[in-house]
Amino acid sequence: MSFPQHRPRRLRVNPAVRRLVGEFRLHPADLILPVFVKEDLTEPRPLSSMPGVYQHTRESLRKTAAEAAALGLGGIMLFGIPTTKDAVGSGATDPEGILNQAVRDVRQEVGDALVVMADLCLDEFTDHGHCGVLTPEGVVDNDATLVRYADMGVALAEAGVHMVGPSGMMDGQVAAVRKALDEKGFQDISILAYAAKYASAFYGPFREAVESELQGDRRTYQQDPANGQDALREVALDIAEGADIVMVKPAMSYLDVVARVADRFEVPVAAYQISGEYSMIEAAAANGWIDRERAIHESLLSIRRAGASIILTYWALEVAGALRS
Repeated sequence: MSFPQHRPRRLRVNPAVRRLVGEFRLHPADLILPVFVKEDLTEPRPLSSMPGVYQHTRESLRKTAAEAAALGLGGIMLFGIPTTKDAVGSGATDPEGILNQAVRDVRQEVGDALVVMADLCLDEFTDHGHCGVLTPEGVVDNDATLVRYADMGVALAEAGVHMVGPSGMMDGQVAAVRKALDEKGFQDISILAYAAKYASAFYGPFREAVESELQGDRRTYQQDPANGQDALREVALDIAEGADIVMVKPAMSYLDVVARVADRFEVPVAAYQISGEYSMIEAAAANGWIDRERAIHESLLSIRRAGASIILTYWALEVAGALRS
């Protein structure tokens, strides 16, 4: 008895069929919008290396957050850029510092309609650009940095943040922040841990966005691009220390790591489509080398397919608008 030949192409014949059998879809609630807000800025400032992305004023940040909530985004991740920086990143814990003001502004604007997140790191606030406190020899002091992270977590919680994102890759950072939050009565503030954050060449445009003062690099504390197993150890440690969500950063060159983390651990997995990924697609599209909209959608689908249920992307508003249209 012969059977009809199976023809996979039958399930690709038109858009309706392809949509019916599609294994992965994007939804606005999957997307987190990273946003930069600069102290004392009087109007939004476009970033030369990231077309369409701005340093925001407090007022334009409010409008952007309201738009994100109206489009049904999953959340907004805030990065603050102070006018004054110092060796210990004092602005990070100042209640009137730009990041804490931004958290209050956004919460006042959107309430609980959007998950309000804040980057918990010192690099935007230090005059040396590193993610922590330095020893007299110029080396990042892990344990002294944890004290600053704990204080920063409490300051952000007092400002009204829903979720903090420890991103400095210090050993024990999640435990230090969780302990500080719990001791101050902020048990409901969740932690999105930058668990596998690589020392990538693709962060360049971000450093323009936050006006980084970094001299040198962060390879002594961020992960080596050659290593994958190391990421699994870092993720396991962060979960044991109290992380509620774990993240892989960057996304593009580390989809294998995203997949391994998603397969092994039973917590939500996020991935950050970073500035360099954004800028490369925008630059290629501006030169007519690729189809911009298709490339954006394909890049995001690849991250979902790898296993991330949450994606930080600078295209979040644009993509959410297209999905709802």
